[in-house]
Amino acid sequence: MATHSGWATDARPDEPQDPRSLGQLVADLSEQAARLVRAEIDLAKAELASKAKQVGIGAGLLVGAGVLGLYTLSAFIATAIIGLANAVPAWLAALIVSVVLLLVTAVLALLGVRHLKQGTPPVPDRAIENVQQDVEAVKKGFQQ
Repeated sequence: MATHSGWATDARPDEPQDPRSLGQLVADLSEQAARLVRAEIDLAKAELASKAKQVGIGAGLLVGAGVLGLYTLSAFIATAIIGLANAVPAWLAALIVSVVLLLVTAVLALLGVRHLKQGTPPVPDRAIENVQQDVEAVKKGFQQ
């Protein structure tokens, strides 16, 4: 029987080729499982942080749209007052300002809704999918 680094090289085919003991293999499995769990938790944290950021941006844009909406209402009221009181071109200027404010408000509201949709629901989808794949792989490994 030839040896290389102290290990037999012509072992029987039914003998395991890995020189590690069962205890070492269990320790390796435990270490790898812990590393996998930590990686999945880190992925979940990153995914939740990203979704929370989207919700925050969307909420901020909606608040901006609400504030501009109040200014738009004030401008439309001023337009109506000026238009009714004076029947002169001053109302046209107020109407133009009101329409511009309304357009800006609409754009901010649409952007805010889009960001809210991107951030909700705050569930780490990719992390859950990865954990399910890991569980399936472990199940397949035990069945073999």
